[in-house]
Amino acid sequence: MMYLQLLLLLVQFHLLIVDACPPLCVCNTEKTGSADLRLVQCSDPRISTVAINIPADTVKLRLEKTPVSRVPRAAFYNLSQLLFLWLTYNSIASIHPSSFVNLKALRELRLDGNLLSTFPWEGLKDMPRLQTLGLHNNRLSNLPSHAALFLHNITYLDLSSNRMIVLSPELLDLWFPLPEQRPGRVRRRILGLHDNPWLCDCQIALVMSLSMSLGSPVVLMDQLLTCRKSMDQSVFPLNHADLTRCMRPSIQPAATRIISPLGSNVILRCDATGYPTPTVTWIKISPYSDCCRRNMIDSSEQLPQNLASFMQGSPQVGVRWSIISLNGLSYRDAGEYRCQARNMAGITEAPIKLKVAGVNRGSRPQKKPGKTFPKSQSKYRKPKWPVAAPSILSSRNNPTAQVVFAPSQEKSL
Repeated sequence: MMYLQLLLLLVQFHLLIVDACPPLCVCNTEKTGSADLRLVQCSDPRISTVAINIPADTVKLRLEKTPVSRVPRAAFYNLSQLLFLWLTYNSIASIHPSSFVNLKALRELRLDGNLLSTFPWEGLKDMPRLQTLGLHNNRLSNLPSHAALFLHNITYLDLSSNRMIVLSPELLDLWFPLPEQRPGRVRRRILGLHDNPWLCDCQIALVMSLSMSLGSPVVLMDQLLTCRKSMDQSVFPLNHADLTRCMRPSIQPAATRIISPLGSNVILRCDATGYPTPTVTWIKISPYSDCCRRNMIDSSEQLPQNLASFMQGSPQVGVRWSIISLNGLSYRDAGEYRCQARNMAGITEAPIKLKVAGVNRGSRPQKKPGKTFPKSQSKYRKPKWPVAAPSILSSRNNPTAQVVFAPSQEKSL
């Protein structure tokens, strides 16, 4: 009995700790309909680490104007109900990629006024409902191309007052998709790109012009962007710059028609040039069907089909190459492929036709003359049929070889 009472007291004590407001913080409750929403604000300059004892039912957490310098791994793991997280005007210089794990309900993340030179973009996958991301007034110098993989749900992105120089083509494709790439309804986004030392190039000029066009999917917070000719020059208004024109991509495949035997390995390659640097994707358009192989093609294959690139690189600005690898060719691999290059100036495709040549079972391997010896040196009786070449008879050395006997030889065997 005493054991149960002690256990009950421990549970009650734990609940009091979890439900209590953290030291040096202020907790409030906001009425919304029939629900009580907990708001926690921590702004004391004596706070040096992210508090780990925030009440679990907190909906909005504000950690502001503190000397906190880093956000550790799983810092907010117990706050699964959190909707708003403000970590503004601290001294945060590093964020662990798994800092935001379990924040599945979070809608708004603000990190304005910190010392971030990098941001863990892959960490956004832990916040699938995030729509607002504020990174104003930090030290970010670039927005990497892989960030586009995690920004699809972001409708408000503030990158103003940083050290941004260029934008990757992947981000431009995300924000300004070509008409044939757009879904049924285009999601409008608000971008803050002002107060950055952009390089005066075609990309930033197109962002400006497209954002001002009628029905643009992007709205800029401030259209007075600045840029500079080179890294060591001062900035000036973008509308005063004489910018390089964008160039529609051109694409050149290594070969346009390929015939390769069944079971072999084939590499398809395309080289693309354009400005901005184009992205290259691969698509299989249709199968190859002729009079002899039509019944061997699987009709259930869904075409057209996007293919993953085996290898891709960009040796210099304006150039992109891409490779796909097809190993152990089957008749399903035969067909028409297209490598597609696209940038903000347009889209270009190049077709490649691949035919898989099968083995003709009706043909006989050519007999090679066997080695002969003089009668005086021959120790064994001469066989009644010619000796086949070892390379044909040995399936260990040549597993795909077929041994074909003449009718008279077959009878003797």
